[in-house]
Amino acid sequence: MAVKHTSVSYIGMNSAKRAAEDFREIRDHGCDTVILAITEFDVDFYLPSLNGIVKAAHDAGLRAIADPWGIGKYFGGEQVSLFLQNNVRHRQVSALTGETLNAACFNSSAFRDYFLQFCLKIARNTDVDGFFWDEPHYALPKSYASLTGSAGEDWACRCPECMEKFRAYYGYEMPRLLTDDVAHFRRREALKILADTSKALKAYKPSLEITCCVHATLNSYYVTENRGYDDWDMVASCPYFDVFSTTILRWDLPEKFFREIGERTVAAAQRYGKQSERWIQGYFNQPQDFAQIDRTVDLYDSLGVDRLATWTFRGCAGTTVAAPDPIALWDRIGQNFARVLKKEG
Repeated sequence: MAVKHTSVSYIGMNSAKRAAEDFREIRDHGCDTVILAITEFDVDFYLPSLNGIVKAAHDAGLRAIADPWGIGKYFGGEQVSLFLQNNVRHRQVSALTGETLNAACFNSSAFRDYFLQFCLKIARNTDVDGFFWDEPHYALPKSYASLTGSAGEDWACRCPECMEKFRAYYGYEMPRLLTDDVAHFRRREALKILADTSKALKAYKPSLEITCCVHATLNSYYVTENRGYDDWDMVASCPYFDVFSTTILRWDLPEKFFREIGERTVAAAQRYGKQSERWIQGYFNQPQDFAQIDRTVDLYDSLGVDRLATWTFRGCAGTTVAAPDPIALWDRIGQNFARVLKKEG
């Protein structure tokens, strides 16, 4: 069997004592890794507590991976961003309307430096085992789908800094339409911030494990989300990433979708000598029949997925995005994680 590591995300980085109790529960739920969803506020305000939380994870027998949760609203996550609060510039801009969006432009030197220093601060002040790049993406200015293009014809980012970089590289003004040159530019620049930061982290501490988790979309002939990380081969081939990961699928999608995403994830990872990871939805939405969780875990295991992860601890109970029956969902996922890890052992 394939699965070598199982993990769950953990929100709320302020109390090592509280975390220690939760980490024992996480270990009892078949996880050997906890992904710490660390916000900009956590680093700004609770930094002295962070390493105590990491040590509590290690004491519980867990690996601890840092997830810069919601940073700049460039990574996934509901958290607010101090970068956006403190910077009125360096934001993504809609190509078609010129509207400034509520997301940092990760092609700007200001945000790239901010992100690098944020991650290095965590690495220098804690004993984390690695970093998790959580659904990095360009903002989507529109919410509806187009049969001939992206999720709407609009896209980002066409801010002054992106336009200047594009002109310097291609020798002409960045179009408002998403041409092939623009698509290649966006993907190249999107990968650069993560590659450069990962390289710097590994230079500081070579043992740090880097996971890049991209959106689990089919990106078919007719509809492409164009989030900037659509070319899985380009992402998986980055020499500074150790794990290629793809995100959660809603439980109400057909099994065929789970299989296809699982197969493509494993194939992309194996082509470049990386570990593969699939995420399981453990919040907001749950299957009508919890046996679907068992089948999905078995499916991923049979496909050769190296790692399984779920968002989030206790089904996000007590939040507005909690599963309908969060503890029951968390328990069933935990039973499955314990089952596949035992099988591997």
